[in-house]
Amino acid sequence: MTTTVSAHLGTADLDALYDRVRHVVPPVEWATMKQDVAAIHRLKAERHAVVLAHNYQTPEIFHCVSDIVGDSLALAREAQHVEADVIVLAGVHFMAETAKLLNPDKTVLIPDRASGCSLAESITAADVRALKAAHPGIPVVTYVNTSAAVKAESDVCCTSGNALQIVEAVARERGVDQVIMIPDEFLARNIGAQTDIEMITWPGHCEVHERFTPSDIRQLRDDHPGVVVLAHPECPPEVVAEADGSGSTAQMQQYVEQRRPRTVALITECSMSDNLAAANPDVTLIRPCNLCPHMKRNSLAAIRRSLETLTHEVTLDPATAAAATRSVEAMLAFS
Repeated sequence: MTTTVSAHLGTADLDALYDRVRHVVPPVEWATMKQDVAAIHRLKAERHAVVLAHNYQTPEIFHCVSDIVGDSLALAREAQHVEADVIVLAGVHFMAETAKLLNPDKTVLIPDRASGCSLAESITAADVRALKAAHPGIPVVTYVNTSAAVKAESDVCCTSGNALQIVEAVARERGVDQVIMIPDEFLARNIGAQTDIEMITWPGHCEVHERFTPSDIRQLRDDHPGVVVLAHPECPPEVVAEADGSGSTAQMQQYVEQRRPRTVALITECSMSDNLAAANPDVTLIRPCNLCPHMKRNSLAAIRRSLETLTHEVTLDPATAAAATRSVEAMLAFS
């Protein structure tokens, strides 16, 4: 998804931007934001830059200053088709690395160098080498929520949306009935429940999704009769089993926009619900809110500062980048 707005914003332009978020951002908060919003649009024009915003960014970033929005892989892929010199990635560090992998000739910036990810940090390249040594001949399917160094040790990447397709495709190609699927244990177990292929897992978890419990969903149903519950596959399998459906952030968005349930609860990072509520005011979004502290390091002020100073630039070792790019391109080929 791509959004466009005039580079030099007047009062009418700012009012139009506020219309996008007025359902979720109070006027008193917008009054403190609009100066940064205007400055970011001006700086994007001056720097020939675009802002990529992940689905977990807050509404004022997602709807008011971003040019491309979506899940982590969609952001990187869409950026390949944008004529820009600079990419600002409003997300976490592994996403900025992936954007750099697919856009090696562009300057990629992350507003806060400390925007990490508990899942990506749960595994290292050395861990992957040890897994391969312990399971020779078994292909490694790696979630895109990983560092470039881990991707470089892998055979193919996957997303939460295409994981089942990738696992089955690589198993067929290799003629095996096992895959090493890393690092998210819950995603691997949830995918394993949909296929006969055996998953060799790694004990990595997302600190947002691992906190949800089946009792959370049962309480939602008690409090909101008729609610449709959609769980991200990074949630524990027992949580996914309690939900009405499971899918990536992109698949959740598609469900809401196409099915238009009267009331829906998304079992994921709560800014996803805020952003869908802003764009779909006729759908009631129940917010069982777990925040990602790393995603929330991004702010309008941080994005503005990143554009003003061209910090912090993401760089990759060429050999690591080449190997990691191969695993991403293998995923695109299988897809």
